[in-house]
Amino acid sequence: MALHDTPLPESAGPVPSAPAAPGAAPPLDPADRGRLLAGAHHDPHALLGAHPVPGGIAFRALRPFAREVAVVVDGGRTPLVSEGDGLFSVVLPLDTIPAYTLAVAYEDDEAAETHDPYRFLPALGAFDLHLIGEGRHEELWTALGAHPMTHQGVTGTRFTVWAPNALGVRVATDFTHWDGTAFPMRSLGSSGVWELFLPGVGEGTRYKFEIHSRHGHRFLKADPMARRTEAPPNTASVVTASHYEWGDAEWFARRAATPVHEAPFSVYEVHLPSWRPGLTYRELADVLPAYVTDLGFTHVELMPVAEHPFGP
Repeated sequence: MALHDTPLPESAGPVPSAPAAPGAAPPLDPADRGRLLAGAHHDPHALLGAHPVPGGIAFRALRPFAREVAVVVDGGRTPLVSEGDGLFSVVLPLDTIPAYTLAVAYEDDEAAETHDPYRFLPALGAFDLHLIGEGRHEELWTALGAHPMTHQGVTGTRFTVWAPNALGVRVATDFTHWDGTAFPMRSLGSSGVWELFLPGVGEGTRYKFEIHSRHGHRFLKADPMARRTEAPPNTASVVTASHYEWGDAEWFARRAATPVHEAPFSVYEVHLPSWRPGLTYRELADVLPAYVTDLGFTHVELMPVAEHPFGP
């Protein structure tokens, strides 16, 4: 599938970190901070989320343009200290990492409580990564793309993309105004796969992947494994899931009664939009089988069935 590239303005580089205010977490290493803000960090989960530090548990969030961010533990809300550039952090005197959420407020809006994407383990299994690494995964659509799911008891969407030569990948969505700064993805080792679970994100969300190349450029790319796309000339991918319930068990049972290697096999390949222009799928179903049977074919191969960003 062709990908749509939209060049993004080059980053002006990270702004030097100000001294940490009382209550803030230990400052990030300047190199890590710069790579994180530039979208070129391979492991943002090591910098964001909750981590043990001397004196307790440090909570750090990256929420550009947020007015304030707080961590909510057992109903108690503790404000995070701004570190600049959309980074917020605080250290709580705790022995272990608790169950927590973030309360984030923008401009004059009330704070909305949400789960922190950076507290979740990878939502893609080691066996999938092994098969992808060997180039023999036979169901890539189940491993890559955008998948609505429940992960660690929380509903959301798992975003995964194969980008082995990228320095960094971020998820850009319609609700972030196509700015991927808040949602950097993590690299899952040598597989070349990048992954991020976004809680609360569901079907209908439009998204793209923001790729930071090894040459220092950034591009917005449509998802090559998307299950739905916007209608042209728009080019975003759309989070979706199939809710269709198949009712062909009887047909499969009947087909299994005849050994495949003993049955006739002659395929008629047809491009539906140009075969009988203007007909819908259901209208084609009324005329195509008779036409193919009359010609002596036993099977039909349809192309294309999935949506494609280039209509012709």
